[in-house]
Amino acid sequence: MTKLVKKVFYFYYDGFRSMTVGRRLWLIILIKLFIIFAIFKLFFFPDFLKTHFKTDKERSNYVIEQLTK
Repeated sequence: MTKLVKKVFYFYYDGFRSMTVGRRLWLIILIKLFIIFAIFKLFFFPDFLKTHFKTDKERSNYVIEQLTK
């Protein structure tokens, strides 16, 4: 099993190492993922519980109430 894992790892390792254009494409993909998960979260998904409730007890009661409805 470990021999197969090593073969697969080195297959991808050698493939990524010999890439030229692919490195730029991967960089673009990583930048897009960062924008999607970091920037969008800040602007479009504010922390609802933290802004509407002051204590952890109030937050937990609200979550339990919403889950049991």
